Order: sequence, then C-alpha cells, then structure tokens
Amino acid sequence: MKHVTSRFDARDSQDLEAGLEAARAALAENRCIVMPTDTVYGIAADAFSAQAVATLLAAKGRGRNMPPPVLIPQAATMDGLAVDVPGFARELAAEFWPGALTLILHAQPSLTWDLGETRGTVALRVPDDEVARQLLRSTGPLAVSSANRTGNPAAATAEEAFEQLGESVEVYLEAGPRPISGDALSSTIIDCTLTPPRVVREGALSLEALRVVIPGLLDSDGQPDPETEASDAEAAGTDADADQRDATQAAQPAEDDAVTSADTYPDADADADASAPAGPEVTPGETANPGATQGGDVAGESARTP
Repeated sequence: MKHVTSRFDARDSQDLEAGLEAARAALAENRCIVMPTDTVYGIAADAFSAQAVATLLAAKGRGRNMPPPVLIPQAATMDGLAVDVPGFARELAAEFWPGALTLILHAQPSLTWDLGETRGTVALRVPDDEVARQLLRSTGPLAVSSANRTGNPAAATAEEAFEQLGESVEVYLEAGPRPISGDALSSTIIDCTLTPPRVVREGALSLEALRVVIPGLLDSDGQPDPETEASDAEAAGTDADADQRDATQAAQPAEDDAVTSADTYPDADADADASAPAGPEVTPGETANPGATQGGDVAGESARTP
C-alpha cells in the first residue's frame, strides 16, 4: 500500500490535533515524520523500532556510524533509558532542560533498540518546544535527527524539510520558523560518560553558561576553564604549603613550641615558592572511558543535529 505524505499546520489548533494523530499513527507503523523543535526541524522515528531508525537514516543519507539522538518529554524519562547517570549530568539537566542541551550517557543495556553504532551510549535531550513535547508525551522517546539530507543546511521550516526529504516522510508538522528568534543553532552536546565531562559540540548554549553549573567542564578541545584551573592550582599550592609547615613544626622539640614560625623559619615563603606539586602531570580527559564514542559520531554532523 502506498502511503501519501500529509502536511499539517500546527499553528492551527484543529489542524494540530489532526497532525498529532496522523504523526502518532505513522510512527506506530515504523514510518518517519518531521516535527518542530526549539533549534531546527527534526525527522523523527520510533526509537525502539530498528526498521524505523533505518528508514530515518536512509532518508537522510546517513550510515549506522552516525546514530541519531533521542528526544524525551521530561527529565524523569532519563533514568529509564540510561544507567550510571552522574550527578553533574543531573545538575545540567535540572538547569538546562527543556532546552538546547544534549547529554551523552551510558544506555540501559536491557533496552531492545538499535540506534546504530552507539557502543553502549545514548544521546538524550528534552526540547523546549511545546508541539514537540506534546507529541513526545503520547509517543514516548523518539529518535530525532535534523530534517535535511546529510551535507545540506538544516531545515528551519517543515516546507524546507519537504524540499529535501519529500515523500520519504509521511507526516510534516509545520509550526513556523525554528528557532522562533535568533540564529539557527544546534544543541550543545556534552559527553557525560567521561570524567570530567567534555563538550563534544558547541551550540546554542555557551561554554560560559555551562561552566557556571559545572566548573570542571572541558571544552571541545579537552581543555579546562583557565580561570578554574589557575584557582585550583593556587589552592593546591596553599594546601601543600600548609602541610609542609605542619610537618616541619611537628619535627621540632617540644620546648620550641612557643617559638613562632616567623622566628624559626624566616624564609618559609621562599621555601614554599621552591616546592613542586607531587606526582606526574595528568592530561585533562585521560580518565575518559575509551568505549564511549557516540559523542564523536553525533558530532560528525556538527551543525545539523537538533
């Protein structure tokens, strides 16, 4: 049976209801739809249907080595799809969801889904778009990638998406230009399977805003915040100085306890300047989990993931 592509104007309440119903039906039949998000328009499929995800990737002209992120209706859904969620990931979600932030996490191993070559990870996001969340609340998690052919600009409207994807998509939900205001920027992606976490792709959320919540966040080059690093180094130096003074004082005879450190060690500051931190130098990001690579896969389409 040949399926006919349908388009709906989500700005009209009656057309929206009809469009959401048609979208739910198409998704249930393992077909793809186009939906608005808060960043760009996305092509969506049932995240738990390998057939549907394969159709999505084929429509975009992508391979399994570039698995799509998964959109969810609320942060609480995260625990059903991911395991070992670190505290800093929860802090980021609490501050920036709904919003343009994608978090890469370890996927629940018990889930029967196939998003591509994820190597045990999943990229999750709660979009700040009411039409998108209304659909997600009734369908559950959706695999969503930008609504465009790979290599082309991301679609800012459903009409632009249709020009690229045509009848490979069954339902188009038009809600006007996305984003509603400002430049069309993709979501910022953070790999939360690494310690410390690292930005995989910079997008709509700035590094500065993210580091207000997670000061130790590494940038896309694997580098820490220079100001935070300097403060940590200074604090470490101060602690080392105090430990050295305590150890030296503990070694003095009991009768010298009343003598002040300034009298006994007039060059204490000079000694402290000469001291060096113990242990080998560690490159930021060395503690990264080598198996968690979906961040790199997702970032392969750096400007086109919603």
